[in-house]
Amino acid sequence: MAQETARTDVPARMDRLPWAKWHWTVVLGLGTVWILDGLEVTIVGALGERLTDPESGLRLTEAEVGIAASFYVLGAVLGSLFFGYLTDRLGRKRLFLLTLALYLVATVLTAFSFSAWWFFLMRFLTGAGVGGEYAAINSAIDELVPARVRGRVDLIVNGSYWLGAAVGAALTLVLLDPRLFALDIGWRVAFALGAVLGVGILLVRRNVPESPRWLFTHGRADEADKLVGEIERKVEEQTGATLEPVSERIEVKQRGTVGFGTVGKVLLKTYPKRTLLGLGLFVGQAFLYNAVYFTQALVLGRFFGISGATVGGYLVPLAVGSLVGPLVLGKLFDTIGRRTMISVCYLGSGVLLVGTGLLFQHGLLTETTLTIAWTAVFFLASAGASAAYLTVSEIFPLEIRAMAIALFYSVGTGLGGIIGPALFGVLVETGDPAAVAIGYYIGAGVMMLGGIVEIVLGVEAAQRSLEDVASPLSASADEKPRVSSKDATRSGYAPLPGTSDYPSAGPDDQREVDAILTALRREPLTKAELRARLGAAQWGPGRFTAALRRAVADGDVRELGRGRYCSR
Repeated sequence: MAQETARTDVPARMDRLPWAKWHWTVVLGLGTVWILDGLEVTIVGALGERLTDPESGLRLTEAEVGIAASFYVLGAVLGSLFFGYLTDRLGRKRLFLLTLALYLVATVLTAFSFSAWWFFLMRFLTGAGVGGEYAAINSAIDELVPARVRGRVDLIVNGSYWLGAAVGAALTLVLLDPRLFALDIGWRVAFALGAVLGVGILLVRRNVPESPRWLFTHGRADEADKLVGEIERKVEEQTGATLEPVSERIEVKQRGTVGFGTVGKVLLKTYPKRTLLGLGLFVGQAFLYNAVYFTQALVLGRFFGISGATVGGYLVPLAVGSLVGPLVLGKLFDTIGRRTMISVCYLGSGVLLVGTGLLFQHGLLTETTLTIAWTAVFFLASAGASAAYLTVSEIFPLEIRAMAIALFYSVGTGLGGIIGPALFGVLVETGDPAAVAIGYYIGAGVMMLGGIVEIVLGVEAAQRSLEDVASPLSASADEKPRVSSKDATRSGYAPLPGTSDYPSAGPDDQREVDAILTALRREPLTKAELRARLGAAQWGPGRFTAALRRAVADGDVRELGRGRYCSR
């Protein structure tokens, strides 16, 4: 029986949308889950010493604190695999509602922990919910936002983890103060507050639609077309813009559910080097982050005498630095490109961590200077780690996108995230700075290896449609990407600078520059006036500033001083 085919323009229509309030709804409804993850991880890290207190109600050992962290990561690994498979099978929306519900239930029950085994179990289930979120959310966001801003949006969304980390660290300063909360109460309240935030996210998330891209590859092309039409009407109402028709279409064959055999074939036979790339990036960032961050409170307590009640104050600067990294560097992943920026972030953070280990080993750091060093490391590492999720989401076909994210997350986190915290917990318990420094060197080495892998195998997907980076498995034989995997790459998997037919300044970029020039020909304007006149907030995060800078660099616009600009 011949497979039914459908010809659709859904990808092109979604990619050409101007940035609107609708996109912010998607980002807030889906992306804020990383705030929850950051809140969870930071709370446990900051609570490490309190949970070992005999009056805490749990009386965990330092090694058990590390084990609890490993249970959380183990749950995230298995949850990502299970829910990732269901995400590709049943759709993005069903799963990002289900996984959030699991997180909410488990984190509330964590607050009622009465013994170590219950605490471990609830941490496992909480991790399972968060792990499922990683697969469902990254795939959904990348399929809903325009290609021209996908890099910076992804980095900002993933980087929002650190907003949760900063909030969690700040909360522990209050919740662990024995003058305000009893020793066995404050840490319980900390977990319960995470559920309150989760409920708010759930209310927003209900308004986020299913991915039209997922629909048209699962025999629901008419539904996808109707949904995109509704999105277009909302965007036109919100922006006042009239959307131009698109000419690009892709023909897909309606197929059934993709099994594990197909997933393995695509990863190992169709894209073997991309598979190595994903593994290198995920293992590197997972080991560095989980090994260091889960045990920070223990390091500060053991070597510098910082109490659990005040350790959150030392975690806030680190979290802020990690949040600022993706915010500042995110736009460069769409302009300079993925490969250059990812390799710089991975290699740079590794070098900085080696320096931190050397200084720590020789007793040259105080609790303040160690915090500053950690902040510098994570400024770069945070952007690199966020880009790992972006990379895996971009470089594999739509039908296995969520499962690919889950597989790489689980393998990378399993190797780096489970081994790391347990190993560091043991190293900290020795009380020997040299032993802890060895852990830093291992984390740095694995992270730098990820940077080298990116240099050799990295895929340049900046401002390219997802279907051009990796053609859907259901695409007809004659529907090939304009730049194939081998023809456009140095090693067979990444375009050389200047050789791709996706130039850094595409049609959207030039239209934005032209709009700026037209507005400034009438009269000089301040940046704020120019932004308002053009309605540039609808262009997408960072687009207006980038276009204005490009116009100035090309000599078409001149800055008069005091933030005023005119055309030449």
